[in-house]
Amino acid sequence: MSVKVEIWGPYACFTRAELKTERASFSVITPSAARGILESLYWHPGMMYIIDRIHVLSPIRFTNIRRNEVKDKVLASKLLASAKGGEIPCIATGESIQQRASMMLKDVHYVIEAHFDMTSKAGPGDNPGKFQDIIKRRLKRGSCYSQPYLGCRECTCYYRLWEEDSIPAIDESQDLGLMFYDNDYSNPKEIQPTYFHAVMKHGVIDLRNCEVIR
Repeated sequence: MSVKVEIWGPYACFTRAELKTERASFSVITPSAARGILESLYWHPGMMYIIDRIHVLSPIRFTNIRRNEVKDKVLASKLLASAKGGEIPCIATGESIQQRASMMLKDVHYVIEAHFDMTSKAGPGDNPGKFQDIIKRRLKRGSCYSQPYLGCRECTCYYRLWEEDSIPAIDESQDLGLMFYDNDYSNPKEIQPTYFHAVMKHGVIDLRNCEVIR
């Protein structure tokens, strides 16, 4: 059982890990970001999204934007202490704010093709067909658990169900190099990032048989 979701927006930034100080985006959406968007539309502990293909519908274009970011982070230990009745941590944004340059994507447009795998938390009545029907109904209504975004929260993601047979991907092929695939959560105490060699052929990145590199 699969589902196709059309997503688009004026800006996107799927940040490369090696360029975090001054943000720079990958050339296309990463499988991890695509999964995150689908989970914001519908999530259930008994299922797991597997991204099959990414169809690129608009030419890949970059633009430079200066953004205000906060340089400090609140420690998890302080949040835990606050939950137990301690002092509530805060960040003085006026003191820690910084202006940074970001190389972002402009006018992005994709169709995400995915299917569902069942997890050990699935109930007796859960199955891929059920989840497919639910997400299709939610997409037609425009429902979501949280507003999806394209890499950064200020990059709003618009979405709808793709119901056409053909997908008009751009007629362009590129070797996109090593790209972030997803995090491996098999060991919660040691979460590992994984990567893959991304190749776009006639506007389509096929992930079904890609080799995941740890």
